[in-house]
Parts: sequence; structure tokens; C-alpha cells
Amino acid sequence: MTETLTSPTTRSSVAPPVLGGLGLFTVLLGAALPLIDFFIVNVALPTIGRDLHASEAVLELVVAGYGVSYAVLLVLGGRLGDLFGRREFFLGGMAAFGLTSLACGLAPSAWTLVAARVAQGAAAAAMLPQVLATIQSATEGPRRAKAMGLYGATAGLSMVAGQVLGGVLVAADIAGTGWRAVFLVNVPVVVVGLFLAARAVPETRSQRPEPVDGPGTVLLAVSLLTLLVPLTEGRAAGWPLWTWLALAAFPFAAWAFYAVERRADRQGRTPLVPPSLFVLMSVRRGLVMLVPFSIGFSGFMFVIAVALQRGVGLGPVPAGLALAPMAVVFFAVSLCGPRLVARYGTRVVTAGGLIQAVGLTLIVLAALRSWPDLGVLELLPGAAVAGAGQALQLPVLFRIILSEVPPTRAGVGGGVMITTQQSGLALGVATLGSLFLALVPGWGMRDALVTTLLVQLAGVALTTALSLRLPRTIS
Repeated sequence: MTETLTSPTTRSSVAPPVLGGLGLFTVLLGAALPLIDFFIVNVALPTIGRDLHASEAVLELVVAGYGVSYAVLLVLGGRLGDLFGRREFFLGGMAAFGLTSLACGLAPSAWTLVAARVAQGAAAAAMLPQVLATIQSATEGPRRAKAMGLYGATAGLSMVAGQVLGGVLVAADIAGTGWRAVFLVNVPVVVVGLFLAARAVPETRSQRPEPVDGPGTVLLAVSLLTLLVPLTEGRAAGWPLWTWLALAAFPFAAWAFYAVERRADRQGRTPLVPPSLFVLMSVRRGLVMLVPFSIGFSGFMFVIAVALQRGVGLGPVPAGLALAPMAVVFFAVSLCGPRLVARYGTRVVTAGGLIQAVGLTLIVLAALRSWPDLGVLELLPGAAVAGAGQALQLPVLFRIILSEVPPTRAGVGGGVMITTQQSGLALGVATLGSLFLALVPGWGMRDALVTTLLVQLAGVALTTALSLRLPRTIS
């Protein structure tokens, strides 16, 4: 009996864990849920505002509360998974995500919804880092390249599909649930995910687990909060004094975080975000490029949703379906990424930036030519081309960033990457979204949209230039 009970441990010490096809599907399902829920509320916000009598500032908190708590806790979620077991944290995070989604769907007031969204973001931060860490630790060689390609495809598709799905669910008004369906739909998905995860996801953890870095965790949280909260809430709140004080405190908090982490690294301890991780060129240059890409992606998704609903007068379904070509093309092209990278190296990312620029230009021309009759057909060429360009960038970037991260730091590496991405997504809504809304009263909806898209086009030019500094090959 003793041999039977201890044999799994013995086998795990001899043979590394292997992530099979069903396990990969399950962790990718877990990766899709948080990203879908970041974008799914964009087209539901007008309905939420009418139903719960919420002001614009509170509606922005529905988006920002989720995004900020998600970004602040991601690296900690990755560290805890390394320490206590990634499978257990994945299961716990997914269960919590289901419960908080239920709380969002049943929220009786706007402020209750904001609180539930903050909790939902924290649950996502516990679940998502375990996905990349499990892939890094339980796959290798071509299987890892394929898994990372599928992760990137899932991430990009989820961000676009979330907006499409949100429009469909709000308009469907299933059993009179209206906007609540965008959250309640998560519950049965989570139940299926938990069943599959319990059967198919292997347990992995760091072979040399380190205790949680308390000072680093607090200082990272302070740094992100002093940057993201005032930027996401400042415009709607009228830029009160606290927003400027928070932004002024950001560089000091960031410097203190770096100093504490560097000292811990030099003393041989494992800080929350090891500065030695950035010695890897693939990590450093990949993250620098991920920031403007994420800002542009989320800013575009927010602005186009507002422009199509408030400016053109489309309902939730047409506004969501206008981006369906982008989602379909993104997924199809991203599946070709591993083969293209094997043949052409990371110059695929540069080509993706140029293609995305062409797509955005086509969308600008469509807005200038067809406004206010802007719909699926008018946006189709630009959205499809932009989706193809994005698909050649995002999945490959993910793979580049994690390519040299050792398995023992898989959770930390994944957490840092997703935190960077999530912070960029939050900044995109705060910067491009605020620019667009600020221009609308004086310039009109069409000119505000075109100007914002041109600013994003400048960001695409930046990412394309930065891609020339990426390592030519991926290890």
C-alpha cells in the first residue's frame, strides 16, 4: 500500500510532467476567460449605465477596477503558483473566477458590480499566470512552440471575440438577463473547465521555491496603482488633485521597487520580479515592444466600440460583428505563425507591423469616406488586414519573451509578461480612449475617431521599428 501511495511522487521525480492535448485545451480555456472579460463589457456599458443608473465615472470603474486588480496581482499569482503548485492555483483561480462572475451577473447596484469586478480581476490574476508556467514546464521543443503559438492565437482571438460575444449576449437578452449574461455565461464554462482541469492538467511547481517577496509585492502594487488608477479615472473625475499627486508619486514608487528588487537579487534571494530576468535580451526587447502594441490594441477596441454605438448608432450586435473579420483572420493567420517563424525568424513580426499599418489606414479611409454609414462591410477590408498583421506580432512576441526563461522561473516570467500586457491594455483605454472622448465635443465623432486612429498608427510605426531589434531567431 505504501508503494502504491508514493509511486506517483516517485514517477514525477523521474519523468517530467507532460501536458497532453486535452490539458492544453483546458489551460487555453483558462487563458481565454480573463481576456474575454476585459473586453466583453465594452459594448455592454451603455446598457449597464441605463439599468443601474451609473455615471460615466462609475462605468469606467467597471472596466478599470477589473483591469487594475488583474494587473497588480498577476506577478504575485505567478510566484504563488511556483511555490504551492500551478495546477492547484489554476483550479482555485478558475473556481474563484466563476464565483465572482456570478456575483457580477447578480449585482444589484453599480458599486456592487465594481466591487465584484475587482474581485474577478484578482481571481483572473491567480489563474492566468499558471497557464504559461504550465506550458513552459510541461512541454518542450516543437510541442512548446506549437503550444505557445496556440496561446498567442487564443489571447488575440479572445480580445476581439470578447467584444463580439458581448454584443450578441446583450442583444439576445437571454431569459431577460440583458447585460448580466456577459458575466453569467462564464459560470457553466468554468464548471466544464474545472472538470477538465482536474483530469488533464498536470501538477508543476518550481524545484527551488522561494518565499513571497513582501516588500516587492507591496511596492509593485503601489507603482501600478499610482500609474493606472489616475490615468483610467482622471478624465471622468475631472482630474482632481489626487490624480496629479498619484502620477507624481509613480516614478518614486517605481524607483523604490527597482531598488528593493535589485538588492534582493544581489543577496541571492528571488525577488518578485528578478532584475536578472531582464539581462535576457529576448525578455527585455520583447517586453519593450509589447507595451505600445497592447496600448494600441485595447485603445482601438474601446474607441471603435464607442464610435460605432454612439456615433453611427449601431446596436450591440452590429457593433460587435463589425470586428468579426478581425477575429477570424487573426485566428487563421496566427496558426501559420510557427511555420513562418521557423522559415523567416522574427522578421515575421516586422512584416506583421507593416500589414497592421495598412489595415489601420484602410479603416481611416473607410471612416472618412463612409461616415456615418460605417458598418461591417465598410470596415471589413481594414479589419481583416489589421487582424492579419496583429496575428503575426502578438503570438510571436509571447514566444520570444519566454524563449530563454528557465522552467524554474516560468511562473515569474509569465507573470511579468502578462502584467506588462495587462498594464498596456489598461493604459490603452486610459490614453487613446481619453484622447478620443476629449476630442468628440469639439471635433465631432468622425474626426475624433480618425485622429485617434492616426495616433495609433504612429504607435504601430514604433512597434515595427522596435521589432528590428528583436533577436533574429527564437531558441
